[in-house]
Amino acid sequence: MTIYNSKYIYPFGGSAPKPTVDPSKQIVGGKGLGLQVMSKIGVDVPPGFTLTTPLCQVYAKENDLPAEVWKGVRENVRRIEIDMEKEFGSSENPLLFSCRSGAAMSMPGMMDTVLNIGLNDMTVEGLAKATGNDRFAWDSYRRLLDMFGEVVLGIPHEDFEKRFDKVKEDANAKNDVDLGVEDLKKLCDEYKQVYVEQGKEFPMDPYEQLYACVKAVFGSWMTPRAVKYREINNIKNLIGTATNIQTMVFGNMGNDCGTGVAFSRNPSTGEKVMYGEYLINAQGEDVVAGIRTPQPISQMKEVLPEAYAKFLENVEKLEVYFKDMQDVEFTVEKGKLWMLQCRNGKRTGVAAIKIAIDLVNEGKCTKSEAILKVEPRHVEQLLHPTFSPDALKSDAYTKGVCAKGLPGSPGAAVGKLVFTPKQAEDEKAKGSSVILVRETTSPEDVGGMWAAAGILTARGGMTSHAAVVARGWGKPCVCGCSDIVVSEVDETVTVKETNEVFKAGDVISINGATGEVIRNVIEVKTPDLRGDLGVLLAWADEEEGVMKVLANADSGPDATQAASNGAQGIGLCRTEHMFFAPERLPVVRRWIFHTECLDDLDHIKHFQRSDFKDLFVAMNGMHVTIRLLDPPLHEFLPRPEQVHEKVAEELGFGKDVKSMLARIDSMHEENPMLGLRGCRLGIVKPEFTQMQVEAIMSAAADFMEECPETAKVHPRIMIPLIGSISEYKNQALIIKREAERIRAERGLDIPYEIGTMIEVPRAALVSDKIASLVDDEDGKPLCTFFSYGTNDLTQMTMGISRDDSNGFIPRYLELGIFEDDPFQTIDEEGVGYMVKHSASLGKSVNPNISLSVCGEHGGDPKSIEFFDSLGLNYVSCSPYRVPVARLAAGQIRVKRRMEAAAKAEASHHRGVAEKAREAGLAVVHKVAEMIHQ
Repeated sequence: MTIYNSKYIYPFGGSAPKPTVDPSKQIVGGKGLGLQVMSKIGVDVPPGFTLTTPLCQVYAKENDLPAEVWKGVRENVRRIEIDMEKEFGSSENPLLFSCRSGAAMSMPGMMDTVLNIGLNDMTVEGLAKATGNDRFAWDSYRRLLDMFGEVVLGIPHEDFEKRFDKVKEDANAKNDVDLGVEDLKKLCDEYKQVYVEQGKEFPMDPYEQLYACVKAVFGSWMTPRAVKYREINNIKNLIGTATNIQTMVFGNMGNDCGTGVAFSRNPSTGEKVMYGEYLINAQGEDVVAGIRTPQPISQMKEVLPEAYAKFLENVEKLEVYFKDMQDVEFTVEKGKLWMLQCRNGKRTGVAAIKIAIDLVNEGKCTKSEAILKVEPRHVEQLLHPTFSPDALKSDAYTKGVCAKGLPGSPGAAVGKLVFTPKQAEDEKAKGSSVILVRETTSPEDVGGMWAAAGILTARGGMTSHAAVVARGWGKPCVCGCSDIVVSEVDETVTVKETNEVFKAGDVISINGATGEVIRNVIEVKTPDLRGDLGVLLAWADEEEGVMKVLANADSGPDATQAASNGAQGIGLCRTEHMFFAPERLPVVRRWIFHTECLDDLDHIKHFQRSDFKDLFVAMNGMHVTIRLLDPPLHEFLPRPEQVHEKVAEELGFGKDVKSMLARIDSMHEENPMLGLRGCRLGIVKPEFTQMQVEAIMSAAADFMEECPETAKVHPRIMIPLIGSISEYKNQALIIKREAERIRAERGLDIPYEIGTMIEVPRAALVSDKIASLVDDEDGKPLCTFFSYGTNDLTQMTMGISRDDSNGFIPRYLELGIFEDDPFQTIDEEGVGYMVKHSASLGKSVNPNISLSVCGEHGGDPKSIEFFDSLGLNYVSCSPYRVPVARLAAGQIRVKRRMEAAAKAEASHHRGVAEKAREAGLAVVHKVAEMIHQ
């Protein structure tokens, strides 16, 4: 094996060759990459080497590393011995190492580190002699005994901590620095006794220590805390952790030494000011362990001015190189500064956006590069009410969590518990903030859901009615909270594990980002969408070829919110959502029960006409896609327990409750999702399709007549749930005839389009036939757009009910059967193939057909990347997810352009190399000819 710059071991610092090309972060990890770069740009790093991430997988399978790797470790140790003029294991001038983890993505505190490797009963004496500092040597030794015992052998840290506290107490020492040499020697003996009591042995052979530490660091990749961290932060597709073995430099040798951790900018606010802490006469773990109180990094210039000046210079170099805010660790040994690691620092949403904008203004990165520095989750943090970072750390929060469900819709809410939609609306009218608690929600609950500050349900998944509606409105929602029992009769919530009971009127808090329910009142911060976020999203919109982002909006206020968030139109208006206002629902119900009553149908037409006009006004000049009525009619009806004489009389049954209940029962469907809904409803009751089209076209005409100079309307009428060509043609012709009638009556050239939502797999399979349909009377196309309803398409393709999936999908994710929840991130192999196949068929017969997505997946960054790869025209999502989708769409175009440039450059280099090879061969042939002659 070639040890240097091999796929197994990457050396850095000292005599190690400086890389001409930065190695892959996936291979050497973030920490390893930082060490390579610092070596390259002239920042002093203690020499060492990185064992790459593929070895983590080897260790996981074999519980060891190949002999050739251990040989490479020894060869690299020998190189460092020469560089540092020390010897590993020497009793005269010992070389010591640290062993640290380092995955491609930062996982702070989740994996293991061991310092001072190489110390034993002999080398500690050698370290004391070489440094002339007995206290430092024994302090370093006790640290190794502690860390090795805990990290490598699994001895509880508390066992060492108890001995440490006892020795400090006996010595009357307040802090660790107050312990003398003899105290530390005693402490080392006490620590060795811990090993004996635990039946463990501390190895005296330095190489045995080093090998054990390497194995422990690789093994820490699969510890429960590391696995849980990756799960929580959705970190996937990493090879493993790298292991970095680095020469120890010491910050605990005296008052001209120190150690610290710092960010080049404030990670909470983004302000350009050095943010961090340091300790004099300490090692790295002391800063974060709380053994002593660290000092602000700015004060370091007073006690170590030369090292501080060099530190500022190094950090600026790193910011310029990486074009990003840096998180660094350093040690000062006898006045000399050593940089131990650097990485792009983690930050809040507010900070991420400010830093991205500032880096562009400072000339450190381009606008396109800045877009990539902000994660979608950063934008989400700014779009919803949240609990402050301090509040999340408070006892009131951490000790107040009493139940946990699914994070249905992000944001924070505090309010009084209510159990019915009417209670929510009544309390909202009084000015109260409320949390609506339901076993599960249904469409008729929307009035109360709108009135509530937040929603909590005991059943339902991430794409249940509660979650979908809440996300659309930007309301916090915790759904599928199986930790609780909801009694809507008794108006109580009972926590199963503790039997704690909450009653109507009790105040609780919910965290829709984590799914946590908190028994206490937690302070809420409101979002601010102005300023830097708008600038950043405008940059994303400017990227060449960027996919458009539209919004799902069902009312004028929704549309106004969507426009203010940058939506370029409405990709989905769900007309059924217009029916649930208290004054409208009885009218709709009367028509459902008595379809012969045209007065009620006319009444419905008038309020829909008004609503459609509001949409056209809010979106003046942009597309407004309106889906005709989709849900089964019985969803609008009252539940049997809600029926009494007054309701029966209001809905046209006199006081005959029995007759009304019989009618409700007759409309019951065993599987309503596949029953009388969507286009089937329009075919069975064509007057309903005609009514909706008349309302749409009349609303457009009203706006055009009121504002003849400025009004620009473009309705797109979408037919839902088609599965056959005949179904589509039936509805499309009804729509066209009615639309043309209104155009003629009003004498206006109202532009409009007809298309369909592809949500039934059969429709995806015959998309070419649907796209090629024409009107037999004038020969013009009947279909100009497809919009993929990926919610229902996922249900029907995968055979999974989204409302019932919470019972098994979490387990599927845990077992790796699903990589992602298919109702949150598109299933590319199955559902995604349906979309791809349909889009290809549609384009094959109509190259100009518009293709889009209007399901929940339209706001998911990973899904957006897939849709972009298919060449779709736009995605449509809830108004509150529009900023996230805009950022994701812009980032995708930047990444694709960068990938194309990298491929072109690689191709160029291959071409140059090939020409050089050919030239070399030509010289060889020429020389051969000369020799032959």
